[in-house]
Amino acid sequence: MNGFINIFKPSGMSSAYALTKIKRKYKGEKIGHMGTLDPMASGVLPVGIGKCTRLFDYLLDKVKVYNANFTFGYETDTLDSEGKIINEGGKIPTLSEITKVLHLVTGEIMQKPPVYSAKNVSGKRSYELARQGIEVELPPKKVVIESVVCNGKINDNTYNFTIVCKGGTYIRSICRDIAYLLKTYATMTKLCREKSGIFCIENSIKLEDIDSIDISKNIIKPEDVLTFEEIRLTNAENVELSFGRQVIVDKKDGLYKVFNSTEFIGVGIVNAGNLKIKSYVKE
Repeated sequence: MNGFINIFKPSGMSSAYALTKIKRKYKGEKIGHMGTLDPMASGVLPVGIGKCTRLFDYLLDKVKVYNANFTFGYETDTLDSEGKIINEGGKIPTLSEITKVLHLVTGEIMQKPPVYSAKNVSGKRSYELARQGIEVELPPKKVVIESVVCNGKINDNTYNFTIVCKGGTYIRSICRDIAYLLKTYATMTKLCREKSGIFCIENSIKLEDIDSIDISKNIIKPEDVLTFEEIRLTNAENVELSFGRQVIVDKKDGLYKVFNSTEFIGVGIVNAGNLKIKSYVKE
């Protein structure tokens, strides 16, 4: 089986654990997830089945939409509600104060990842070192945050936000940075990923329903997930590519969705008019 399924991961479990339920249902199939969600977070978890796991690298730049609660006045070591409080007593800002600084955390910016993250530090995960009490200093990395909107106050010290961003962005870091700009503290106390590329909550499958539904009826075709332009091959060209030979095409350099006469076969790359298959997914 080849394709993607859109799983809704509930809070309280890791993305890897959520994936085990699908692996049990489809034993023997290669299965992987894209865009890990922290255990406390809920939301869409794109899952690739079969050779479609080869396509994850082409989907890293997709737009994601998050809904989050930021609670002001204190900060934890993990920057979320699962951590240990390390700073408290900070002021609770007004909606007006928050709105005035949001432009400073949007656009193409340099963002410092949380210490409790999966970043690699000398061959080890940053969170592993932090749990051992080892001080970790992670360098800022460039991220793209398209918008941060504060939707209003939901209790005395908590505000709800909608964030639209590209891959690699840490929502916990946005929470921290907004608070620091306001000379206070904040912790992310709720997070839901509402969209990841074409995968959105509206067409997701609840993890609890996996065992009772026919997933094959909910498979998303790989060509529907990729946004590249198409190249349609003649039968002769398809034969040439199947033997690993280059095919001359009248296309600009770049990546393309490649089809034979009847179906999608994979992602190709064109260089100086020469087409080669970069990732072959046809069964």
